[in-house]
Amino acid sequence: MLRIRHEVNGGPEVLFAEEVDRPEAGAGEVLVRVEAVGVTLPTVRMVREGSGPVPFGGEVAGEVVAAGAGVTSVGVGDRVTGLCFADAYAEFAVLNAAMASPIPDGATAVEAVALVRSGLVARGAYEAARTEPGESVLVTAAASAVGTLALQYARAGGAARVVAAVSSADKADFVRGLGADEVVLYEDADWGAPYDVILDGVGGDLLGPAVRALATGGRLVAFSSGGGTVEAYELLVRGASMIGFQMRAVAVGKPELYARWLRELWQLRAAGALRTAVHEEIPLREAARAHTLIEQRRNLGKVVLIP
Repeated sequence: MLRIRHEVNGGPEVLFAEEVDRPEAGAGEVLVRVEAVGVTLPTVRMVREGSGPVPFGGEVAGEVVAAGAGVTSVGVGDRVTGLCFADAYAEFAVLNAAMASPIPDGATAVEAVALVRSGLVARGAYEAARTEPGESVLVTAAASAVGTLALQYARAGGAARVVAAVSSADKADFVRGLGADEVVLYEDADWGAPYDVILDGVGGDLLGPAVRALATGGRLVAFSSGGGTVEAYELLVRGASMIGFQMRAVAVGKPELYARWLRELWQLRAAGALRTAVHEEIPLREAARAHTLIEQRRNLGKVVLIP
């Protein structure tokens, strides 16, 4: 089978394709014939900045072709999506059966990888902020897969003002079409502050201006892999708070909540209350081009690899 990996850390150019044997599903695992792979910013950053080359994971969707011992939740022939922890950029991938969720009839694999993980992160970040109707909400990385869905959650949740923060002005019409009332650029001196809630998917150097844009009693939820530091004094003078959110903590620690959010996500999609945005479907062999799109912040929505 075809697999993409890297042997040294660096930019997209370090990715290469190779032919390897198809993996096997172990106990509690399923083997999936992959139809779509979601490319995420954490994976792109790991390739460039990681401590060493490791088999990177990612979101995959496709058909179960084999199930390991003890698997009863899904079976051969089922269409599933889930987070693969190693060798996701491949024609076949191994998933922990507990992480494999069914794709509803009528939905495509591309829709699944554009909706599930990104939608769950957007929902979780929105919930972590304890957002109330009538509040103002700013979403950074608003043109990303998570950002596009976070904008829609804020709009549907009754926010009085929804503002999208993006890297370039050419993304403005796109994010307005997904519910943003206003658009600000990262480089702007004034972000149109103050905001009751900021959902931050960027981190790094943007954490400073984001915290300074909080209203008194405001909440910033950080869900990116970008790291960064915040001066405690900036929170103190605003009576504000900063909250870290990680989807894995919900999936592992609160499986019933995770399952409910997942069901609701597909229900909202079916009702037309949530729209997924796919920037481009790219052949698996061109994974480097997919990473380049994300590193250059050119994507509008999800970038998907197709084996």
